[in-house]
Amino acid sequence: MMMASLRRYTIVMTWAMRNIAGIKVEVLGRENVPDDQAVILAAKHQSYGDGFVIFSQFFDMSFVTGNQLLKIPLLPRILDKMDAVVIDSCGGSDVRQEMEAQAAVIREQGRKILIFPEGHLSQIGTQHRYRKGVWHLYNDFGCPVVPVANSLGQRWNQMDWKKYQGPAFIEFLDPIPPGMEKEPFMALLEERIETRSKALLDRVNLGALNPDDIGKTVENDAARAKRLARESEAATVDPTK
Repeated sequence: MMMASLRRYTIVMTWAMRNIAGIKVEVLGRENVPDDQAVILAAKHQSYGDGFVIFSQFFDMSFVTGNQLLKIPLLPRILDKMDAVVIDSCGGSDVRQEMEAQAAVIREQGRKILIFPEGHLSQIGTQHRYRKGVWHLYNDFGCPVVPVANSLGQRWNQMDWKKYQGPAFIEFLDPIPPGMEKEPFMALLEERIETRSKALLDRVNLGALNPDDIGKTVENDAARAKRLARESEAATVDPTK
């Protein structure tokens, strides 16, 4: 009942984006997502809008989300009922164990799972460092990963109230088959998502896009602090690092 309600809600939100906000969202490549098997969707994440659009395409899909959502009243209970994988958005050595334990249930159910490999909302045109948690899911599940490109941030940028009319795209790309090693997989996933996301950008009706941001890699304050702490800890253990 909850999953049916969620899908109906996301379909309504997608309709509202198109018919009220004037955001003409088009979904491409839906045929690249098999309906009869478990699959991991690894998507570019630029606003809450892309989550609505992706969820509107499937039924009974789980997802990996940051622990910031636990601060919203009633939502922790809903996430628990949905078997969502809730992790620390800033990463760290404990995230791998958390994700493995929670994802085991989803794997047994044979469901699709959505993950945002950057772990953060990205300013349109930019990217964050891709986290290796997506490879661990891929390795554990032993199923294909479908990269998902996105240009919706031009019309609905991050959490901004202001929306911009015009076209936007969510595109499911060719699946990456199981069995790749970590580094080649991560390089291929990032290349496919970022290259296609840039190609989908509207260079005429810019909306929220600043052309100077295209291709920039950014890091927010919380992620930077946690990374520096990890590097400091590693250097203490091994002074040569």
